[in-house]
Amino acid sequence: MTGTLSVTHLEVRYGDLVGVADVSLEVRRGSVVALLGSNGAGKTTTLNAIAGLVSPSAGAIEWSGERIERLGAARIVRKGLTLSPEGWRLFTKQTVEQNLRLGAVALSDRARMPQLLDRVYTLFPSLAQRAKQRAGTLSGGERQMLALGRALMSDPKLLLLDEPSLGLAPTIVDLLYETLRRLHRDGLTLLLAEQSVHLALEVADRAYVLQTGRTVLEGPARALRDDPEVRNIYLGIANRRP
Repeated sequence: MTGTLSVTHLEVRYGDLVGVADVSLEVRRGSVVALLGSNGAGKTTTLNAIAGLVSPSAGAIEWSGERIERLGAARIVRKGLTLSPEGWRLFTKQTVEQNLRLGAVALSDRARMPQLLDRVYTLFPSLAQRAKQRAGTLSGGERQMLALGRALMSDPKLLLLDEPSLGLAPTIVDLLYETLRRLHRDGLTLLLAEQSVHLALEVADRAYVLQTGRTVLEGPARALRDDPEVRNIYLGIANRRP
């Protein structure tokens, strides 16, 4: 199906270490999917494999019906899948605008760069005010905005986000999630890895729960929000009887 991501029995190994053992998920065009799990559950490895940053040991990753797990990151970005990584990974000695322009390297039509810059600056006016400022001088919230803006500069069809709320003040998190809702309303498909169950399930249509590198639970986000199994498997809070 055009615009659909399908991951089937994904396995990723780092030598003898298993990063992901058996992850399967689907992200349909126009949806928001949450990938939930504690530290070490395999969320980041799964996103990195989809983005072509690590090579799977087994399993399949399909985008619009095409196998992409061996294409490499540069070709995957050109197909419309872009990762906004945990920890931002900005070029701290470069300016805000230089970082944004680097995000557009994969564009086939470079004439669209001014339009995409305008979109980012409209979404994040503070970045426009700091366009000539070095990225390393930004606050944590502004760095997350810049990381997201840089990902948007490739004009993705599917945006992968790894822990976008991590370490941010509540007011910045609210702004960030309102921006994600706006992008979704504009037609962008999102796959969101989060430790914050509440945040992720509020914005998502569907969710997958990972534990020790495996998909252990999936379903509509609304149904999982108050599911005691999510509390037990994901949060590690056993249901207590009175």
